[in-house]
Amino acid sequence: MMSLTLEGVVLIGALGLIVIGALGMAISNHLFRMLLALVIAESGANLLIVLSGYRVGASAPILGFSDPTTPMVDPIPQVLVLTAIVIGVGVQALAVALLLKVYRVYGTLNVRELRDRMDADVATAAGVEADASQDAPAGERPLPPVPARASGGAGGFGRRGPVTFPPHSDERRP
Repeated sequence: MMSLTLEGVVLIGALGLIVIGALGMAISNHLFRMLLALVIAESGANLLIVLSGYRVGASAPILGFSDPTTPMVDPIPQVLVLTAIVIGVGVQALAVALLLKVYRVYGTLNVRELRDRMDADVATAAGVEADASQDAPAGERPLPPVPARASGGAGGFGRRGPVTFPPHSDERRP
């Protein structure tokens, strides 16, 4: 049976945090939850970087703290993580401020609702009619009847080839 060391447990934890954060960002439709998932993934990445500089039995890289002949852990990953933490806090504060502004303007942080409301605002500002749906059929409804000679059968495809419908316009119904 394989035994787990402290480094193995920390490595599994760091990778787990990164995976949880990535899944949270991919699955969630709420902007604040997506921000929290980003913070979780960032914590996993920072833990992974610190783990890369860890040495078993080594001391902290502080002069006068331990015997100079004992090995020390690599201080560069710790400095990088400290810088990443400071930058991460700044980015998170900016993101929360933007989320608060978006929530005050639109009243929601759901990505789908925000997309619809922002599309409506852009259409209103441009003076055009907003699209009802990205999946709505284009053209006029109801469609004109298909000429008998072009239909060629129940499925719409005869010996003469596919049925040609009149060209559709790019206008969409509201």
